[in-house]
Amino acid sequence: MKDHFDCVTALRSPAHITLVPPFWMSDDLENKLTGAICQFSQHQVPLEITLKNFAAFKPRVIYADVLSTPHLQALYSQLLEYLIALDRFPIKNDDRPFHPHVTIATRDLHKKAFHAAWEGFKDRNYEAVAWINGISLLKHNQKNWDVVFTSQFKTILGNR
Repeated sequence: MKDHFDCVTALRSPAHITLVPPFWMSDDLENKLTGAICQFSQHQVPLEITLKNFAAFKPRVIYADVLSTPHLQALYSQLLEYLIALDRFPIKNDDRPFHPHVTIATRDLHKKAFHAAWEGFKDRNYEAVAWINGISLLKHNQKNWDVVFTSQFKTILGNR
């Protein structure tokens, strides 16, 4: 995408599945949020995800599609409910349904170039399996998204 369409925005964050939509928060709450994520993660077990083929939020976003499973859906809804229930952070329920994906191109994919870019992905077969072993907190530094904290899920014999 970078070479053919000059798309770099998706490269400014590590590959990830968004569980909580971005929000603004004062820096002094960061330690409390990392503590809350750590507490939540202690009760989670690793889960396998499958990325399968590509999809789009037309006309600006192309992504690797993540198959939604009951375990991934539960992780999303339980984390959101947990953080909202703490009532310490400016997190709200998202009106949009959870649609797990890994972004390949986003805001800097110009509408005029979308069709050509999508032609290169829409029929491409792709499949990858990965394990989710924790939750990372990303923070924007005015240019990129940095991982500032990663919790680990509890390890169960036989899981990764």
